[in-house]
Amino acid sequence: MNTEQLVRTFTEYFEERGHRRITGSTLLPPPGDPVLFTTAGMHPLTPYLEGRPHPLGRRLVNVQRCLRTTDLEEVGDPTHLTVFEMLGTWSLGDYEGPASLDWGYGLLTEGFGVDPALLHATVFGGDGQVGPDTDSLELWQQHGVPVEVTGEDNWWSNGPTGPCGPDSEIFLWTGDTPPRSTPTRDDRWVEVWNHVMMRHRRLPDGSLVPLPQRNIDTGLGLERLASLLQGRTCVYDSDLFAPWRLRLPVLWPLDESSFRLVCDHLRSAVVVIGDGVRPANTGRGYVLRRLVRRVLTVLWRDDPSRGLGDLPAELIRHTLDHFRQDLPLDDVRRVLCEEERRFRRLLERGRQVLARPRFRGPLDEEDFHYLHDTHGLPRELVLSLRAG
Repeated sequence: MNTEQLVRTFTEYFEERGHRRITGSTLLPPPGDPVLFTTAGMHPLTPYLEGRPHPLGRRLVNVQRCLRTTDLEEVGDPTHLTVFEMLGTWSLGDYEGPASLDWGYGLLTEGFGVDPALLHATVFGGDGQVGPDTDSLELWQQHGVPVEVTGEDNWWSNGPTGPCGPDSEIFLWTGDTPPRSTPTRDDRWVEVWNHVMMRHRRLPDGSLVPLPQRNIDTGLGLERLASLLQGRTCVYDSDLFAPWRLRLPVLWPLDESSFRLVCDHLRSAVVVIGDGVRPANTGRGYVLRRLVRRVLTVLWRDDPSRGLGDLPAELIRHTLDHFRQDLPLDDVRRVLCEEERRFRRLLERGRQVLARPRFRGPLDEEDFHYLHDTHGLPRELVLSLRAG
């Protein structure tokens, strides 16, 4: 099952169960939202989770693109991406957790053909404020799925305050032996689907109050699911990245870790540009700038003549089409190449500044602040130049 078939199977399964498909938003939260980018499928739906009626009803399904800057340092491992898509379902004060988990089990085993013996679940065991999630525990026991009871690992929140609640996570065994141990003790259990019983709001003092309605919020990472269902151990080996696997190594020979970073960051940069962001020194523009410059740092480490103008047009088009963006391909390439020129000039200036006698010895915090505020040289760039 390729990625597009997977998305279609997911959405049709829940549409058959009364869910209305909503169009995923861009990566940019609405004006006034303090978050730089949409980080989860539930983010655009926060007002409705808090009680506002949704125009399409109480049961919803969608595909939402997300960006997590917290995952930047994790890119290069088998599962993390900066920009990814989240398959999501919601009950806005309608059905409860057992129904959601039962449907999730049915889709995985019947719709996607996962062997039930390869599944494991975790549930919330309770704490001083909220009791154990016995409903989810009983549902999994009825299906014969092994369950691990945990504490804070099965409590979901989108921050220190706001909507939150216990969750039940579904894991798939990826080892080459029969399943063993539990998700918290063996990382060959890979999380594929999280079902959150979003019933509470955490206040600034740490206390919990009930939300106006009892919601269900589920999230399923598309790229991770695709790689698992296609028998791959790495998201970069799924069909979604096949064009990158085919073209990028021919253009720029890279080791596997560097390939993953370049592939992820360029793909992410195209999506961010497609949603209207341009490089800048602060905010969203700085995230884009950082993505592009990390790519160039890797590419130039082996060959300073490499340039983003050589990026195959089909990779840009493949990304824009997949994320349903209609920006002209030449506009994306122009933004990337302009940022590359800026970075080359900055590197040259940085080398000249760091060659001054003042900066030949160990640098202190005052030096880093001066280099950043006066010459526009971020700490990570200074460290990179000195290491080189």
